[in-house]
Amino acid sequence: MALLIKNGEIVTAEARYFADIYVEDETITRIGKNLEVPAGSEVIDATDKLIFPGFIDPHVHIYLPFMATFAKDTHATASKAALIGGTTTFIEMCCPSRNDDALAGYKLWKQKAEGTSACDYAFHMAVTKFVAETEAQLREIVADGTTSFKIFLSYKNFFGVEDGELYQTLALAKELGVITTAHCENAELVSRLQAKLLAEGKTGAEWHEPSRPETVEAEGTTRFATFLETTGAEGYVVHLSCKPALDAARRAKMRGVKISVESVLPHFLLDKTLAEQPGVDGMKYIMSPPLRNKRNHDDLWAALSAGTIDTVGTDHCPFDLEQKELGAQKFTEIPNGLPGLEERVQLMWTHGVCTGRVDIPRVVDAMSTKAARLFGLYPRKGLIAAGSDADLVIFDPKWKGTLSVKTQHTNNNYNGFEGWPVEGRASVVTVRGKVQVRDGEFVGDPQRGRFLKRGTR
Repeated sequence: MALLIKNGEIVTAEARYFADIYVEDETITRIGKNLEVPAGSEVIDATDKLIFPGFIDPHVHIYLPFMATFAKDTHATASKAALIGGTTTFIEMCCPSRNDDALAGYKLWKQKAEGTSACDYAFHMAVTKFVAETEAQLREIVADGTTSFKIFLSYKNFFGVEDGELYQTLALAKELGVITTAHCENAELVSRLQAKLLAEGKTGAEWHEPSRPETVEAEGTTRFATFLETTGAEGYVVHLSCKPALDAARRAKMRGVKISVESVLPHFLLDKTLAEQPGVDGMKYIMSPPLRNKRNHDDLWAALSAGTIDTVGTDHCPFDLEQKELGAQKFTEIPNGLPGLEERVQLMWTHGVCTGRVDIPRVVDAMSTKAARLFGLYPRKGLIAAGSDADLVIFDPKWKGTLSVKTQHTNNNYNGFEGWPVEGRASVVTVRGKVQVRDGEFVGDPQRGRFLKRGTR
């Protein structure tokens, strides 16, 4: 059925204006004032509300075997949580380990999502080794429409690649026109520091951050930029957490390296004192790179406002309290990850826009448009224009509430932002013209989501 959204203020990465939006056959067909539409069209009145392009989370983990367990969400639960939070597309990390076959892993990740997602989705393909069959497999995966790679400069002997494998991956990415995302640390240094701390009897969650300090992340960011510069490939730093790594990325940008930067929700708002709490209260805040000293927050917000940080994701990866306690005896065995897919838009609005740290178009750019541009989804996604997919978020800036595990839709038994007050919420959310969320509740088609094939650059 055709859809008309009227009386709202459209906000994109480049403009703000009042106009109506008319949708037919999953796409936006007309934008203007006082549009005449066929009888029987569904009409939504967006008076006093903002209309955003559907938000895109460029970094999530839904299906993930990790540290002898599995992330708790399914595509059914995660996609509904995403939509309720205003995210209409996410890009999932497909992460088979070094012990797994890459192509078989890719097919498994796709199978897990197919027919079970309420929002649209795509993948980054992790390259966790480069052996004889890797190049042919990656060419096949790119031909299938997954046109971004992921490499880990961390997790030695599990996800992590050696420098030679990093070079081979980037050289192939350059040839294929594929962007490569990177977890930037130093696997050898982390491994050595972990062993040293454990040998000293330092086994609690509070030692996770000292085992992978800011200097290690800065080194990984510098090394990734050097390999990009040498190969001419295009890269994207994921979940950048601290000023030293930010400075390394900034220097690379200034000398012309094709490098973009993502930071994620927790690193703007949470700090390492949370992970230093005793018992499971600390363990639930373990992620990598770790939560950092609070002094980094202002630098990250300033870089986001200036555009040095290009995108804001979540690194959404829910493990419940029982899973976190698998690492009760050794911090190295705590499953890494924190949920955030559902809360991202509200928290960035509350702590970014409402505080004056970032303006609204920059938030739209960082959480929708730039990700669409970088990852081959623009102008289909990330834009409100005739011909674009009708992924729309009608946002009520006057709404106020409180985040809690009791009201969340993520499949997890804690909320990392428990009790935090928030302002604004997605009042209505559409995926390709179909209303999927009304007034904070999922009301749509649980199988609406599609795998998004993307082109090369």
